[in-house]
Amino acid sequence: MINLYPGSPQEILKPAQTGFIVFTLVMALLINLLPWAGWGLWVRPDFVALVLLYWCIDQPRKIGFTIPWLLGLLMDVADGSLFGQHALSYTILAYAGIALQRRVQRFSITPQALHAVPLLLLNDTIVLLIRLVAGSDFPGYWYFFGSLIGGLLWPLMSFVLKLPQRPRFDSDHV
Repeated sequence: MINLYPGSPQEILKPAQTGFIVFTLVMALLINLLPWAGWGLWVRPDFVALVLLYWCIDQPRKIGFTIPWLLGLLMDVADGSLFGQHALSYTILAYAGIALQRRVQRFSITPQALHAVPLLLLNDTIVLLIRLVAGSDFPGYWYFFGSLIGGLLWPLMSFVLKLPQRPRFDSDHV
């Protein structure tokens, strides 16, 4: 018989706490705001987009569209970029993540990462198109490398963000 669901069939996860979701999104925002330079700037994924996509797929009812829009406005202000570009791209990313949520959750972790890469590329493409329309120069194809790195980070991030949801077993009760 083919197992359509990832993980072990006996594992039932607890619901994600809203405070933990907010904490992870704030940490992603702070990591994005670190002073990246040189090659680090080119290989750095958009951590806010990555964590936001994860939560839109894992907990779509707790995220919605207001949170991505507000996070995008915060990124625009913090980044000093054109106001609204990240808000638009994060909202479209959230829509795509919520729309594909049931499909992506049926796969194991590697196909999930393969689904995340095009969505992260879509996010970067929207930001780039808005910058190009505003008059910026094309930064080169290395601009999209961060989305590929984000796909590579998906399994690790998924494991770490699911840790608080996993039930803890006492050795006395086993």
